[in-house]
Amino acid sequence: MLLSEIWIYPVKSLGGIRVTEAHVEEKGLKYDRRWMIVDENGKFLTQRVNTKMALLNVSLHQEGLTITEKFNSRNQISVPFEPVSSQILQVKVWDDVVLARTVCDQADQWLTEQLGKNVRIVEMAAVTERKMNPEYALPGALVSFADDFPYLLISEASLDDLNSKLEETVDMKRFRPNFVVSGTEAFAEDSWNNIKIGNVTFKVSKPCERCILITIDPETGVKGREPLKTLSTYRKVGKEIFFGQNLVSQTKGIVREGEKIMLL
Repeated sequence: MLLSEIWIYPVKSLGGIRVTEAHVEEKGLKYDRRWMIVDENGKFLTQRVNTKMALLNVSLHQEGLTITEKFNSRNQISVPFEPVSSQILQVKVWDDVVLARTVCDQADQWLTEQLGKNVRIVEMAAVTERKMNPEYALPGALVSFADDFPYLLISEASLDDLNSKLEETVDMKRFRPNFVVSGTEAFAEDSWNNIKIGNVTFKVSKPCERCILITIDPETGVKGREPLKTLSTYRKVGKEIFFGQNLVSQTKGIVREGEKIMLL
C-alpha cells in the first residue's frame, strides 16, 4: 500500500493543492485549513451555501497564498503570511467559537467582490486552541478550521468502486482528502485502527460523514445529486452516509508521496 496523493486546503472550502510532501502537525498538515472566510458576524462560509467558493483556486508562494479565479487567472489576490491588518476576532466554525486574526483588507475586498457577500479572510492565531471531540482523540487534542478532524484518508479502490456505480464518474477532488492510498481493496480503510505512513503514525478514528458538499463539481461549481445519492444506497448507516476515514496523528514528521503505508 502506498501514499499516492497528498492534498492541503489552506483556505477552508476553497480549492486544494496537491503536494509531494508535507509536515504532519497536531492540527493537520502544515498550512491545511489555517485560513477561513467569515461573514460580517464572524461565521464561516462554506461551498455548501456559496458554491462560488469552488471556483477559487489557491496556491502557495514564499510570501503567502495566492487566490485565483478559476476561469480568469489574471484575476487574483495575494494573502500574506505576515498579516497586514492583524485584528483579533472571535469567529465561529460549526459549534466552536475561537480566536482568529484578520490578514489583509485588500484580500477582504477582493473576496467580497468574488462571493457577492461582505466577507473577511482570517487566519487561525498561533495561540488558538480549537479542541477536538474527546470521544475520538486524546483530551486536549487540537484541530485546525477543518470540520472535525485534522486528517482524511480515502483509498483509490473505494473511489473506483463508487465510480463503477455512477453514470458519470467523479474525481477524488470531490471528497477533499489529505491522503489518497493505492494498493488496497475497496473500503479496506474501514477496518484499519492504526497506520504508519513513512515514519509517522496515525490513529484511524472515525468514518467520515458526507454531505451535499460532494455534490458540487469542483471544476464548474455546479451542484447536482450525485455521488451522494448513490452512496446513500450502500454506504448509509442510520442517518449518515460514510466515505473515507478521519485520522489523528500520533507522531509528527514529514510524509512523502510514494511512501509505504503499514498497518499497526
